[in-house]
Amino acid sequence: MDSRSSKPVPTLTEAEALEELTWLADELAAHDIRYYQQDEPSISDAEYDRLKRRNTEIEEMFPHLVRDNSPSLRVGAARSEQFAPVEHGVPMLSLDNAFSDEDAIEFDARVRRFLKLDEAVAYTAEPKIDGLSCSIRYERGVLVRAATRGDGRVGEDVTANVSTIPEIPKRLKGDGHPDVIEIRGEIYLGHAEFAALNAAAEAAGQKTYANPRNAAAGSLRQIDPKVTAQRPLRFFAYAWGYISAPFAETQWGALERLRTWGFPVTPQSERVVGPEGLLAVYARMEQARPHLGFDIDGVVYKVDRLDWQQRLGFVSRAPRWGIARKFPAEQARTVLEAIDIQVGRTGALTPVARLRPVTVGGVVVTNATLHNADEIARLDVRIGDTVVLQRAGDVIPQILRVVPEERPQPEPAPYAFPHRCPCPLETEVVRETTASGAETVVRRCSGEFACPFQKLAHLRHFVSRRAFDIEGLGEKQLTAFSERGWLRSPADIFRLHEKRDDLLAMERMGETSVGNLLAGIEARRAIALDRFIYGLGIRHIGETTATVMARGYGSADAFLAAMDKVATRDPEAVEELDAMDQIGDAVIEAAAAFFAEDHNRAMVQDLKDQLTIQDAAKPKTDTAVAGKTVVFTGSLERMTRDEAKAQAERLGAKVSGSVSKKTDLVVAGPGAGSKLKTAAELGIQVLTEDEWLALVGGA
Repeated sequence: MDSRSSKPVPTLTEAEALEELTWLADELAAHDIRYYQQDEPSISDAEYDRLKRRNTEIEEMFPHLVRDNSPSLRVGAARSEQFAPVEHGVPMLSLDNAFSDEDAIEFDARVRRFLKLDEAVAYTAEPKIDGLSCSIRYERGVLVRAATRGDGRVGEDVTANVSTIPEIPKRLKGDGHPDVIEIRGEIYLGHAEFAALNAAAEAAGQKTYANPRNAAAGSLRQIDPKVTAQRPLRFFAYAWGYISAPFAETQWGALERLRTWGFPVTPQSERVVGPEGLLAVYARMEQARPHLGFDIDGVVYKVDRLDWQQRLGFVSRAPRWGIARKFPAEQARTVLEAIDIQVGRTGALTPVARLRPVTVGGVVVTNATLHNADEIARLDVRIGDTVVLQRAGDVIPQILRVVPEERPQPEPAPYAFPHRCPCPLETEVVRETTASGAETVVRRCSGEFACPFQKLAHLRHFVSRRAFDIEGLGEKQLTAFSERGWLRSPADIFRLHEKRDDLLAMERMGETSVGNLLAGIEARRAIALDRFIYGLGIRHIGETTATVMARGYGSADAFLAAMDKVATRDPEAVEELDAMDQIGDAVIEAAAAFFAEDHNRAMVQDLKDQLTIQDAAKPKTDTAVAGKTVVFTGSLERMTRDEAKAQAERLGAKVSGSVSKKTDLVVAGPGAGSKLKTAAELGIQVLTEDEWLALVGGA
């Protein structure tokens, strides 16, 4: 059970589930940035996996509450600005996780259910290397570009640095390789190389690394390739992205081809059959783990047949045909020395445990998240307590329990959660309630934009990579400009050019830095509609939902007109928003509440007046169902519901979960119920599965 909640997932109320999903999305996004972009993770792999698993379990129980910025829809973090951007030919996605034999068995069962198979499925099982993912593009057999994962869509150009790694061929051996291919794999450091690197750094009085993964990431992302060349980086190939032509029929066959082209491939990889094979290979790799000479944190299972992989496709940001089986966590003890309070963008107060430094597996840990007041009460954790922490991977962030027999005497008082925000205004902290009157688990500062912490957090969100992506406006600059009264709302950012002389008068703000800052701001006056929507920072509206809304409304004027109507609970506007895929009550309530506030509407209009907001990209128009809204209901017999939805979206259709007067087609299989009845009442065309496939040409 996740430490944030004292309740098992099946006993959560809807209000509790909504609050926890809200917190999990923000928490995991912050950890993604620390891990992928800064190479300085602040929680362990086990804690990260636990939080992500908790998110998945809640989403499965409350599918209508799935957030647009859910961790299940996201990969990695935005790239750093140290390197030029590289857009991947095919996105670099992550894998869902398994943690038990039961999870692995269920993965095999899901695969067979999806493919409607009675026969056993063969899998390729590979060690999950704990390093830095990299995609290397070859054209006519010659290395032309290399990039990090980044956010899965856009990574960092590290071609010069990758070219210094001896195990990565500059030219592919042999023949039979496609004219263009993106080879993917993991850059890592072996244990012996890591120890030597840290010993040399310590002797020179330089920074040492906490573990081989961080050392590999830091070594690859050096500005000077000569520094990278001095680091003993290694590489294992295990996959591919864009290819101009197929080159294998199975995952196992593909690994063999990678070997013949000159790439190192993990010798521990195996081809196994069925769930028994999955469990057996996991046991073998777990036993071999201490003797490998490099870090692995689990086993990756992949369906071996590539045609089956293509049929299985993807769900959210992970493939259905693969899963990562993680190794269990480690634990340690230390003393809780203090509890600090942090205030987030939505005003939520998060307690942070300050710990006596403790080392486990070479990693020093000094803090952990306590999540909320309820969690502190559940643990009954007090200042001075000895606590048990859990670790797997990089650091130790999760407090599992208190060791009561080691509590100091006399006993310290229970922790008193603050009733006032730690901001200078000391505004009241309230425990939020839902529309039904149910209390949530989160305490919030009631100051909203008047609270300096919240205002600053809103501005940080606005300029973040996935929103307006304004370079040069970090927390330091936002704080300084806000303190001077220059930034009271996002629109003020686009008026900073009026403060050019004042900017030049600031310490460390010369002509070049001020010029670059203002140029960066000007470059963002033209912004895509989805980024504009996401940048507003409306609760429950993250990247994915912002994209869905942008495509649904098409233009900023249409979006804002619709939101004005949603704010007044106009039935037609609410129905139109509700019909969009993955949008439910949480998004509708958040949008209505936001646009019902006069100051929010004024802020948005002020911002819009400063911008040129680009219309959303037009959907595919050259198919029989392009632009149509489709609802699937009942049991499909020739493909699964997920396959059908993915097929419709590829062809430019909009997939909705409910039937309304704006629905164009209903595809009904056996067992169709109320949706079929509603379609008949509204006179909407109903197709069988065979008629649907005939309409789309079996695409």
